[in-house]
This record gives sequence, C-alpha cells and structure tokens, in this order.
Amino acid sequence: MVYLEDATGRLNGVVQAKQIAEPLLWSLALGACLGGNGTLVGASANVVISQIANRNNCPITFMGFTKYGFPFMLVSLVIAHLYIYLRYFMN
Repeated sequence: MVYLEDATGRLNGVVQAKQIAEPLLWSLALGACLGGNGTLVGASANVVISQIANRNNCPITFMGFTKYGFPFMLVSLVIAHLYIYLRYFMN
C-alpha cells in the first residue's frame, strides 16, 4: 500500500487520498501495460511471439522490433496521459 503524505508529512484525509489514489492507480496500470510494448523484452508476449516467428523462419531482432514498437508505445502513452488528464484533472 502506498501512503500519500502532504507537504507537512501528515497523512492526507480520506477524501483527498481517494481523489489522488484513483488517477495514480490508473497511471501505474496504463504505464506498465503500454510501456512494455516499446521493446522486445518489455513484455513476455513479445518474447514469445519473437520465438514463434524465429521457428517459422521470420526472425525478429531487438532493434527491428524497437524500430516499430517504440513509436507506437510513445503514441499510446501520450493518449493515455491525455485521457488521465482530461478524466481526472479537467473539472
């Protein structure tokens, strides 16, 4: 469990902690999920599909995957960032 403290070191109130916790949890989940798509070893599914491709004579190199995966990861993280900002911080 992550405890949220204000500038004076006191634990935030329940209402304020709930307002902060939900966007933090969504940010963590989206960042972990989408961030793994940038490199070949970022997610286990990428490694598995690379080995399946190698067995079928269609090798996928680390840099070859990163050349395509990294830009898509950046775009998806920007979209997720905009979603979090618009959903939780634009009242």
